[in-house]
Amino acid sequence: MINIAVFGYGTIGTGVVEVLNTNGESIAKRAGDRINIKYVLDLREFPGDPIMEKLVHDVNIILEDPEVKVVVEVMGGVEPAYTFVKKALLKGKSVVTSNKELVAKHGAELLDNAKERDLNFLFEASVGGGIPIIRPLNQSLTADEIMEITGILNGTTNYILSKMSEEGLGFDTALKNAQNMGYAERNPAADVEGHDSCRKIAILSSLAFGMQVDFEDIYTEGITNITDMDIKYAKALGAKIKLFASSIREKDEKVYAMVAPVMIKANHPLYSVNDVFNGIFVRGNVIGDVMFYGSGAGKLPTASAVVADIVDAAKHLNKNIWTIWSSKKLELTDINQVQHKFFVRISGNAAENKDKVKKLFGEVEEIAVDSLSAEEYGFITPLLSEQEMKGIKESVAEILNVIRVRF
Repeated sequence: MINIAVFGYGTIGTGVVEVLNTNGESIAKRAGDRINIKYVLDLREFPGDPIMEKLVHDVNIILEDPEVKVVVEVMGGVEPAYTFVKKALLKGKSVVTSNKELVAKHGAELLDNAKERDLNFLFEASVGGGIPIIRPLNQSLTADEIMEITGILNGTTNYILSKMSEEGLGFDTALKNAQNMGYAERNPAADVEGHDSCRKIAILSSLAFGMQVDFEDIYTEGITNITDMDIKYAKALGAKIKLFASSIREKDEKVYAMVAPVMIKANHPLYSVNDVFNGIFVRGNVIGDVMFYGSGAGKLPTASAVVADIVDAAKHLNKNIWTIWSSKKLELTDINQVQHKFFVRISGNAAENKDKVKKLFGEVEEIAVDSLSAEEYGFITPLLSEQEMKGIKESVAEILNVIRVRF
């Protein structure tokens, strides 16, 4: 029997308990021994729940118990999770977590702490919920140099953009629907402003390139400026707008990372990733293109990934699973130098704007939307650097919106 403790009895914590109870027999076969939840740590009480028999309020009870071999941190946030996890590792316990904030901020350090003690710090559920991506990057794709990771990594924003496209909803209505469905928090800022996706691509980038990528260094833009007008233009092009989190190694071996809305067509692998689903596209220099797709969030999908890590930790007691993630910082390319094509909307009709647009951008690809042609002019630019586009936006007050294009 392998004793574990669960830190946090919220959505994911209850899911972990449920998965272990439901599939306990098959999990034991895969782990080589029965997994027993000895403790659950939470400040709250849960009257009537069988978990009360295992509930503790003092983390030290768990930390000082030598029978506990694996700690599962599903509290969320950086503190007190970081303090608890570090103490658990120092006490000789492996750690499994779903906490993207913790991993993005302290992943390299905690991996080092685990290696030094022949323990494990595992975090499959921190990026794609139920989608396996950490383990493939760490094990299955180790023969490749990773050239690109691009993901739809946030189910809330993908749901909103899908509903805006499929049902013609405005942003505010789609967001309210997401909140009513339980897909978005009451305060949705972390999702709709791109911060959640930013932390996730920071983790994936650190693993792909073997060095620390600080999420604070990643250019991040959310979806709050996307309007029904943008959606109409995208439809006229046979395109969709998605929130992409990307990390790309360029020909000069430099890496840039960004989170931003992007317009894509049906030939892109992520075009058909809709609703609350997530998708992660990986390009290796040997294997080529690989796709990972599934439920990126939710109680049971995320709990499934957590339990998979618990099984891995149980199978590797006193043996570290090697993960290449150096604490040395990876210096990202200045995003201002990166080039994209851009979709641009400018107020005023085509006749009024053509000369001005040609002077600013050169030859552009016009987009015809009959219902909007009298009010504004939409087009796609040639390749421009981010710095060039930023300068034009600042100097031309009539620009209504700008979205990067990948086709």
